[in-house]
Amino acid sequence: MPYLTRTRAGIASTDVRTGLGVPGLAHPLVAPREWAELTWPGTPLHWVVLNVADGPGAQPDPHCLEAAGRLRNAGVRVLGHLDAAYGTRSFGEMISDAHRHLDWYRVDGFLLDRCPSERSALPEIRRTVTTLRAIRDDAHIVLGHGTHPYPGYAENADQLVTFSGPWSDYRWSQAAEWSADYPPERFCHFVHGVPRGHLEEALRIARWQGAATIWFTDRTDRVDPWETMPGYWDEIVSRIGTGVSE
Repeated sequence: MPYLTRTRAGIASTDVRTGLGVPGLAHPLVAPREWAELTWPGTPLHWVVLNVADGPGAQPDPHCLEAAGRLRNAGVRVLGHLDAAYGTRSFGEMISDAHRHLDWYRVDGFLLDRCPSERSALPEIRRTVTTLRAIRDDAHIVLGHGTHPYPGYAENADQLVTFSGPWSDYRWSQAAEWSADYPPERFCHFVHGVPRGHLEEALRIARWQGAATIWFTDRTDRVDPWETMPGYWDEIVSRIGTGVSE
């Protein structure tokens, strides 16, 4: 059994539904079936990240525009991928990418991938998020730390990705104490290399640690394990869609 944080008193009994957050599939030309399956009725999606080329790309891509449009028509939130590069990208570069995502693909918000997690980087991330909300006031903002950041980040985004990594680490992970003060819909977990036989255990860990948005896959590609659907896609959709809740 993994070492888990204390029970989230007053939070674990809410009606928040576990749903899927898709970190970024391969290009629609490479993975047309996967993109089509995301629009099937009843698929428990919270959002899907559109990552054209480590961001919006250099010019509008009609295939990505079509894929994003189909998702929005199906009622699925589409987020533009912004690479924060652990704080090394400039404010101007990030905002320029955001404008292109909005102008070309009409995204509903943004995932700031590789977001820094230390306290010293918080003011610049706060500045970036404030500007993103200024150019789209209802933007859904997800900070992709991949680990538990300094707690102040939780006040500057709709969601935080507090785990991103392999199953071998996830099954022994624990949530930070401060995260128990927030409801499950504020947290996301991305886990790769989850064997089919451990899928229920992985879902249980997410529930215990209070993460309502998840992406579990059996893929282990060292370059990008998120580019393709998990081999048990139908099973995880069935398990979550039939009432897995926090």
